[in-house]
Amino acid sequence: MPSPLLVAVLVIAFAFEFINGFHDTANAIATTVYTRALSPRVAILSSAAMNFVGALTSEKVAMTIATGLVSVQLGLHVILAALLGAVAWDLFTWWFSIPSSSSHALIGSLIGATMVFTGGPQDVIWEGVLDKVVIPLFTSPLIGLALGFVFMNLAFEAFADVTAHNANSFFHKAQVASSMFMAYSHGNNDAQKTMGIITIALVSAGMLDAGAGVPLWVKVLCAAMMALGTAIGGQRIMKTVGQGVTKLEPAIGFVCQTASAIAIEAMTALGAPVSTTQVLTTSIMGAGSAKGIKNVRWGVAGSIVTAWVVTLPATMCLGALFALVAERF
Repeated sequence: MPSPLLVAVLVIAFAFEFINGFHDTANAIATTVYTRALSPRVAILSSAAMNFVGALTSEKVAMTIATGLVSVQLGLHVILAALLGAVAWDLFTWWFSIPSSSSHALIGSLIGATMVFTGGPQDVIWEGVLDKVVIPLFTSPLIGLALGFVFMNLAFEAFADVTAHNANSFFHKAQVASSMFMAYSHGNNDAQKTMGIITIALVSAGMLDAGAGVPLWVKVLCAAMMALGTAIGGQRIMKTVGQGVTKLEPAIGFVCQTASAIAIEAMTALGAPVSTTQVLTTSIMGAGSAKGIKNVRWGVAGSIVTAWVVTLPATMCLGALFALVAERF
């Protein structure tokens, strides 16, 4: 029988995945909904289906979280503290419609909680944090920006002699495929972070052998909770991403989804947990700037970038704070 503390960890972990759906899965369908390529209901259902497929495809990102960031076996109360820190940050940024990174919130909170648990930074695998978190934190959005810009220019050239009506009709249909690709890549990367945390908890509780991988039931439940979160709370972040950065058109929607999915899949292959929010937002910026720099609302983009930079240190502090409370009780 699982201990009450393990049950609490699992409940908060699945709650985090649900809240993650507020933030990130909405991004996979935001452009499709706002260009009216799909209705919200159809977009959500199809996104949920592709999230399931993506979540079951690989374990590289989950194992990075489970084994590549800290070198000590954590107590369940520390894992619970890390989850609470990430949940607190996600709820704060969701309430203010800030598309921050749930991925980096979880990682930052885990690092902060671990440092309190071990009494210092010595058991954090800083090389892993640098290679798998910090470097992808900056490179993945830049890749999204570059691909969005390049793909948009290619689209301009390819459809230069096509009427606006025919071009929009084509991209409306193409967006259905690109949104599915985006949702798949999201599941293949983002859904795995909570899987990694749960894997750590199961190993810590003696219910799973170290290195055994992620149990199938964990994958399925994480994907289901993320889809549910999208259906209930995704509209707030969807509005910021879909309308706040640039004026969306079917061509931009197709381009930024395709560019984002390619960038995310590349990072997943490396086992790097990246932010769907960041990559999609910069892809939209890249596609929008291909039509002219003035087409991007740089003030909105700047506030989003600020949230990215602040997330890791802020959540390290939150994770440490919750760990201090957990240590006392």
